[in-house]
Amino acid sequence: MKSKVYTLTGDEGTTSLVGGKRVSKDDVRVEAYGTIDELNANLGVLAHNSKLDETGMAGVIKTVMNKLFNIGAYLATENAPGTPVYGLTDADVQLLERSIDEMDEELPPFRGFVLPGGSRLSALCDVCRTVTRRAERRVITLAHTAYVDPMVLKYLNRLSDFFFVLARFNNIQHQFEENYWDKDA
Repeated sequence: MKSKVYTLTGDEGTTSLVGGKRVSKDDVRVEAYGTIDELNANLGVLAHNSKLDETGMAGVIKTVMNKLFNIGAYLATENAPGTPVYGLTDADVQLLERSIDEMDEELPPFRGFVLPGGSRLSALCDVCRTVTRRAERRVITLAHTAYVDPMVLKYLNRLSDFFFVLARFNNIQHQFEENYWDKDA
């Protein structure tokens, strides 16, 4: 028999963590993994942009989406101190760093703060970057009261850098002019 999507158990503003403990839907832990989920949903939109294949980063995005599911499951669980995130290692951070370095080799030097946007793909990267930063803030807030594997923060920090560079890379590759912040505008 197929299970129902609606369980009615959250109708009064609570949800279950992995393991069954009930918490408020605005609990700091729910905020942390919920923002990771929001980021992954935005990546779903980004992943279906046909120009992403031209950047060579479509495979990296798919890998990131899977890693974010691992992080979300980890954050939805009350972990004992020292518990690592399943399937998240330094190699995952290094993949992001290599990808950043590959793209950055083809970019002109910075002339100032780059405004978000340019192409649609770059604008989507900027949205993913800002949601990543918010997810990072939510995880830091959770880490004030519960153990969080430091690898989570390291990965999210590098991921926001990845999206920034991918946005710039796409604009340059597709000949969209970078717009720089003009404080006197």
